[in-house]
Amino acid sequence: MNAPVQPVHLHRPYRQKEEAWSVTEIEALLNLPFMDLLHRAASVHREHHDPNRVQLSTLLSIKTGGCEEDCKYCSQSAHYDTGLQAEKLLELETVVAAARKAKDNGASRFCMGAAWRQPKERHMEQLTDMVREVKALGMETCLTAGMLTEQQTGQLKDAGLDYYNHNLDTSPEFYGEIITTRTYQDRLDTLERVRQAGMKVCSGGIVGLGENRTQRAGLVAQLANLNPPPDSVPINNLIQVEGTPLAGAEALDPFEFVRTIAVARITMPRSMVRLSAGREAMDEALQTLCFYAGANSIFYGDRLLTTGNPQAEADQTLLAKLGMRSMPGDTPRA
Repeated sequence: MNAPVQPVHLHRPYRQKEEAWSVTEIEALLNLPFMDLLHRAASVHREHHDPNRVQLSTLLSIKTGGCEEDCKYCSQSAHYDTGLQAEKLLELETVVAAARKAKDNGASRFCMGAAWRQPKERHMEQLTDMVREVKALGMETCLTAGMLTEQQTGQLKDAGLDYYNHNLDTSPEFYGEIITTRTYQDRLDTLERVRQAGMKVCSGGIVGLGENRTQRAGLVAQLANLNPPPDSVPINNLIQVEGTPLAGAEALDPFEFVRTIAVARITMPRSMVRLSAGREAMDEALQTLCFYAGANSIFYGDRLLTTGNPQAEADQTLLAKLGMRSMPGDTPRA
């Protein structure tokens, strides 16, 4: 096994706050009786957000497969045989058509994902064109394409990109068990450049990787202690992909997933907390518990990069049952 990565000391502007959340404090939250934890999370949620509104995002894979990274969970890693073929970057017209369809179906944000370690300079003109054209439809724009240089973040900001997604994935202590081709500090450096460029940060992680509760608390602590915390926090439940090292891993208990949503809400009260990968396997009752615990954003549509996602019609049916409505943007209450 790889040696664990040492805890990262965050630096400008992602420095530790004077009263940072400790891993011990967050683990104590995770250890609360379930009903007490949900009550606290729901109360925090209502202080800062409308509990009956949910933000809908649609995610499109604009460049699939062939990634150089060795993330043990990922179907798109070139290190594993998952049956997924590497593809070229989609044409602009294809991306804009998908964004238009997503908007017509009720999505307010369009997220574009490219399976790269880092974009090459020859890709930047295509990426910035995509951002401008999707933005022109009146949608919020988000991109995830790996690590970025300072110049690249500036180009994306100038094109009008609203959010850049770069997940921390797990805690620093467990990170080396999952990824060896990119350091934890590499991820933090990209988040710093994104914020310095004036864009909003989307950053979360994956649970069910084999981490323990303390390590889950460590992930939440890293996210919550970014200064400021991410504007959007996707919480992914591992989707086991045949051919990856994590295929066949023990599934995370559903109540543990809800607990993770709840502590994310408590520690990051103003952030949008998103139910992301793994939602297809959640029944309506489990998703409802997550909404009560503070989730107020979902990926919406038929596909999530290369894996399935609850269809838009099923999502609309559930939201109608709950009396919840989609929101046009993601501005929380003061």
